[in-house]
Amino acid sequence: GECWSSSGNDGNDHVATATVMLMGDTCTRGCRFCAVDTSQTPPPLNENEVEDTAAAIAEWGVGYVVLTSVDRDDLPDGGSEHFAKTVRRIKELKPSMLVECLAPDFRGDMEAVANLAQSGLDVFAHNIETVSRLQRLVRDPRANYEQSMEVLAAAKAEGVYTKSSLMLGLGETTDEIKECMKDLRAVGVDILTLGQYLQPTPMHLNVREYLTPEAFDELRVYGEEVAGFRFVASGPLVRSSYKAGEFFIQNMIEGDRSGAALPPRVKSVQQMLKDGDLAYPDDGDF
Repeated sequence: GECWSSSGNDGNDHVATATVMLMGDTCTRGCRFCAVDTSQTPPPLNENEVEDTAAAIAEWGVGYVVLTSVDRDDLPDGGSEHFAKTVRRIKELKPSMLVECLAPDFRGDMEAVANLAQSGLDVFAHNIETVSRLQRLVRDPRANYEQSMEVLAAAKAEGVYTKSSLMLGLGETTDEIKECMKDLRAVGVDILTLGQYLQPTPMHLNVREYLTPEAFDELRVYGEEVAGFRFVASGPLVRSSYKAGEFFIQNMIEGDRSGAALPPRVKSVQQMLKDGDLAYPDDGDF
């Protein structure tokens, strides 16, 4: 796992965050953008992982944690209950902790999706990854656009915040990005991250385009002001689980629950990076 905090120019510390991968480092799928090891028979789950993970997170002093994982198609529920147990244990040890789960599609098993969404998490994240036309090129054949949209819709039906992410630079058009934004909003997605695809090894998909910071900011404006997302983190270095606006999301959630108004957004991601409000590891994986 990784954890960090950041400070703005106002001298105040923003929320300290952590990202933790569950269920091992071997995926049962082989997406063409991802350098994670793959196998149809990954090692069994660590029986102590739930308790060890929750205990460690509770001691770290962070306020927002992202739990993510590889795909585990070898498990009957895709790992949904393992995820859910971890969330429940974190909340038992530290009720104030905000928990985001960046989850797989669980093979389209909506009972598994609902099980995780009902676990007490605060944000259910599932990445659409790319526009509809490029799904077969980019993702493992067991993943697809419609299934991911159904996963996000099922999670939203449980009353939680939902989040998704797109990698850009794979050959998509601006119109296709905007169409994807509309589809995500149609299933109730609240938060979107947009980042530059970076080729992890020569064996993976080539980068077709490097978008400018200005292009990313134009997409942010469209996403928030036209498509209607609550928050869009958009920039070349943005990653779905690497401090993509967690302090803003925390303020949004706490504001909603307290009835307080959320201060208007005054900075783009590019400006926050420049001012030192955000910092992303130099990592090409989403």
